[in-house]
Amino acid sequence: MPTESLRFPGSHGAALDARLDLPTDDTDTVGYAVFAHCFTCNKNINVVRRVSDALTQHGLGVLRFDFTGLGQSAGAFDESHFEQNTADLRAACAFMAERDQPVSLLVGHSLGGAAVLRVANKLPDVRAVATIGAPADPRHVKHLFADPNFDAQGKADVKIGGRPFTISRDFIDALDNQHLENHVAQLRRPLIVFHSPVDKVVGIENAEQIFKAARHPKSFVSLGQSDHMVSNAADAAYLGNVLGAWARFAVSK
Repeated sequence: MPTESLRFPGSHGAALDARLDLPTDDTDTVGYAVFAHCFTCNKNINVVRRVSDALTQHGLGVLRFDFTGLGQSAGAFDESHFEQNTADLRAACAFMAERDQPVSLLVGHSLGGAAVLRVANKLPDVRAVATIGAPADPRHVKHLFADPNFDAQGKADVKIGGRPFTISRDFIDALDNQHLENHVAQLRRPLIVFHSPVDKVVGIENAEQIFKAARHPKSFVSLGQSDHMVSNAADAAYLGNVLGAWARFAVSK
């Protein structure tokens, strides 16, 4: 797939690094998507790349980008929080609109899924939303770091997935102030929820809560024996192809 390297200003002015994956010349482009990666991840993890590849084969261009302070994006992760992630998402969509490539589909993995649910109602061009292993409550990520020891500056060093990160007390406070169920109920856009029933990071009950809160049209797709990161190539290909077929119809309505 053709890929364009891009950078655009995030919500707080830091330059965010992105890749725009495009359909091949012999595939009609039906719309554009933005992919929000999982907590402390980046735009190049396997599930993002494989799903983006599948979407391009179904005629959707995909902007995948690193949130502030992660991957190759500028800014400080320890000064970011969930609300800033949603603001970065809006900045990504505004950037695409300025290029005359308005975003009609939002895709989010894990906490990125919560972010797209939180922000979709504020983006009039968005016609459909997809989540992959998303928590029903952003506070779910707090289980990754038990009782962080904040210093006088309100920051704490934690390990997530074996990697060191610094988080702020503001990050915790921002998670505590989210009420995602209300945003899901008011989505008024086609929603597709992907989740594995054996997900050990974000349990399947989260998909149930999101699905129950949403209004029709809504769909649920089981990811079978997939892990949370959808690390198996066949699982990711299945996910991408189902999403691509669904999205091609959903964004053209």
